[in-house]
Amino acid sequence: MSPGPPDPSGPPGPVAHQASCVAIAGRGVLIEGPPGSGKSSLALALIDRGAALAGDDGVLLEPRDTTLWALPPPRIAGLLEVRNVGLIALPATPAPVALVLRLDPAAPRFVETAERTLLAGLSLPLIRLWPDSPVLALRAEHALARHGLPPIA
Repeated sequence: MSPGPPDPSGPPGPVAHQASCVAIAGRGVLIEGPPGSGKSSLALALIDRGAALAGDDGVLLEPRDTTLWALPPPRIAGLLEVRNVGLIALPATPAPVALVLRLDPAAPRFVETAERTLLAGLSLPLIRLWPDSPVLALRAEHALARHGLPPIA
């Protein structure tokens, strides 16, 4: 008797997702938006303020129990595109996603509560940010503090 195909009921593997992600004090901030919207620039500004890179312009998302983790993709791990400069190498680290930021020129001016988005079967808080702000990194940090999931124990 030959072995059958792999068991499809086993845990799913990581799924590729087009976004950038940084970790701020161990909490992942997934940055989504169309090409050219400033995902890498926001990641760079947050890294300059002390965040750590998880992935730029692509991460692997992996649910682990009730937490979604952003993992650096092996082929581009530790690389961040700095527009008009080139690729720079930085340490890359996995991060539990606490907040999804979506760069959106139609972002609402005032947000009382975060929207929710479903990624890899898990519900996460979502905040839309207007991308053309000179204080976008500060807004991102405040969004995490106010609307992000708490740190995992």
